[in-house]
Amino acid sequence: MKHLFTLTFFLLFYCGLNAQNNARITGNLQTNGNFFIRDSAIGAAGPPQPGPPQYDNQKFGAESWLNLNYSNWGFDIGVRFDLFNNSNLLNPTGSFTDEGIGRWYVHKKIDKFDLSGGFLYDQIGAGIIFRAYEERSLMIDNALKGVKVGYEFNENWKIKAFTGRQKRQFDIYGSVIRGGSLEGFIKPDSTRNLSFAPGAGIVARTYDDETVDRIVNEIASYAPQDSIGAQYNTYAMTVFNTLTAGDFSWYLEGAYKTKDVIFNEFERQANGTTGKLVNTDGYFFYTSFTFAKEGLGVTLEGKYTENFRFRTDPFQIGVQGQINYLPPIARQNTFRLPARFAPNTQELGEQGVQIDARYALSKKISLGLNVADIYNLDGAELYREIAPEITYKKDRKWQAMLGLQFLKYSIGIYQFKDDPEDAEDVLPWVKRGEQNYVDAFTPYTEFLYKFTPRKSLRVEAQYLLTDDEFGSWVNALAEFGWAPHWLIYVSDMYKIPHKNKEDYSPDKVKYDGFHYPSVGVVYTHRANRFSLAFVKQVEGINCAGGICRYEPTFSGVRLNINSSF
Repeated sequence: MKHLFTLTFFLLFYCGLNAQNNARITGNLQTNGNFFIRDSAIGAAGPPQPGPPQYDNQKFGAESWLNLNYSNWGFDIGVRFDLFNNSNLLNPTGSFTDEGIGRWYVHKKIDKFDLSGGFLYDQIGAGIIFRAYEERSLMIDNALKGVKVGYEFNENWKIKAFTGRQKRQFDIYGSVIRGGSLEGFIKPDSTRNLSFAPGAGIVARTYDDETVDRIVNEIASYAPQDSIGAQYNTYAMTVFNTLTAGDFSWYLEGAYKTKDVIFNEFERQANGTTGKLVNTDGYFFYTSFTFAKEGLGVTLEGKYTENFRFRTDPFQIGVQGQINYLPPIARQNTFRLPARFAPNTQELGEQGVQIDARYALSKKISLGLNVADIYNLDGAELYREIAPEITYKKDRKWQAMLGLQFLKYSIGIYQFKDDPEDAEDVLPWVKRGEQNYVDAFTPYTEFLYKFTPRKSLRVEAQYLLTDDEFGSWVNALAEFGWAPHWLIYVSDMYKIPHKNKEDYSPDKVKYDGFHYPSVGVVYTHRANRFSLAFVKQVEGINCAGGICRYEPTFSGVRLNINSSF
């Protein structure tokens, strides 16, 4: 099938070149290369340390994606070649090698019909019951290999239906996924700025026989009181709407999932083992309210999640096999130390609110405030972040930003780490800390100075103050830009030593006194970007859109190439 499609694609490609019928060819290339340099002192080494085997013998890992798109005769055709050589992108502590056709698709619009086949990316609503998408930094590529048919009733109403199976690297999962949605747009009065964008969708997943057999065998190993039933089919339904009224916008979505066999890593079995399969239905609610007018912008979000894990295979963990996407309820920090303790979305249960407000006092001064508060369903706090900011702009010459982050983070839930609380907390406002929580205070600042319209210097610094996990850190970065081609940067993250190391466990003080420097250069020419950097990076959590995973310490050289044509 792969060879047949490739041949067909290039035949169409050749015919298009000869036909000269408004043919259009586009594409892009992304290549990452990692040269691993062993540094066992900071934990950058292979087994038995948590690092990947590249440090010991493979030395180099690479990933590459070459995407080609061709449009002619009303058809859109695409093919993507993926390559992984000793890559630790799939498993940060492992090695993966394979190559082949990672994606192909054919799309055609015929009158009011919209037809697609191949590996498809799409979603329903905010993605709560279905989202097929790609996030390469986390090795997420859950495209649906199947067909999709859409129909436009008119310019305001459309319907779509799809069926297929989910991609799994160069293979596919056995479960069948099918679904559809109806979306519309209503504007009651053309003279008023009032509109509604309602929608509804349903998705069904049918386990294959092999998956059901594994579920049955797993349940058979449980004690009688832990035994559960199982079913082949699970259905998820959602309704959503966006209301726009002048300067206000309000998005609302609610979803329900019928009984589904999922893995709950927090449930205890009768024999004391933590983690087991459960058979339960699920609920999800999400709302977002936005107001923007005359220098003021406010966004308020809230969500409730209960047993809304939705996978093609209940034995898949981490980022693999996800059918849906649950929006995060905390901002994604861009500075290194404020981003160190990021909350990943809790599919089994969480409730939370977030407010983000920005106000321009004048053309020179603006204020910002972000507050996020997340709890589990029993009311125990999982995450709290309060982050005020102030920005000052001096004409077009320079600008400075100062921010503060007050943080409480359940490292026991988010990272499964056991972190005992010290007798006295380093933060004076934390009168009584809690075990397995991180209480941290991080001031951060950024300064941008423009020497000329083409030359600039950006400096940032952060200080993370805590006595939890590994303790306090400082980080600084200087970045010189020479538009439109060059960017050079140097940074260092330093672990502040504990005063009395002998009073702490070896794991808590293992990074004391170590530097984690990075030096890099970026060259950009039109739609081409090349970067080369020497990097030392401490272990931590890497997140994208509320989906997070652990990554071990890295030491080495990174090469990145991005090109569009």
